[in-house]
Amino acid sequence: MAKQKKEKEDKPKVAKELDGLELNVDSFGEIKKSMSIDDINAFLNDKVDDKKLRERDDLSNSGSKKKKN
Repeated sequence: MAKQKKEKEDKPKVAKELDGLELNVDSFGEIKKSMSIDDINAFLNDKVDDKKLRERDDLSNSGSKKKKN
């Protein structure tokens, strides 16, 4: 007898701000999301340090981390 695989659809652990976010790709290759792109970008701007923007003076540094020496 062949073993049957059980398909587990465990949800990944995410930050509580992104709870409920689901991303799917349809048959045409379009990304479908359950949260607006503006909300996702706001979260990323607050939580992720962008190496390319560290040296820019025209952006606020409120959410960025300090540079490691």
